[in-house]
Amino acid sequence: MVCATITTTSTFATNPDQGENLVKRWCAGCHLVAADQKGARADAPTFASIAARPDFDPAKLAFFLLDPHPKMPNMQLSRDEASDIAAYIATLK
Repeated sequence: MVCATITTTSTFATNPDQGENLVKRWCAGCHLVAADQKGARADAPTFASIAARPDFDPAKLAFFLLDPHPKMPNMQLSRDEASDIAAYIATLK
């Protein structure tokens, strides 16, 4: 009898560096996403202020990013991309 072992990787593995690249491409037009950024819309919260919220939860943020919202463009992010963005924002705490 032959037995096989299946190894799975966590679906929660995130890459904040990839998230930083994504926010610079998708989010910097409205949000202040990095300290060296020159400008952002006044009505869009900075990513540092989002990370500093007492109820900040990267998993909830990733889920939020997957659902299009009226004030945000429909970026059609993958789950991994949304998780990477949330992981990057979490580094700004």
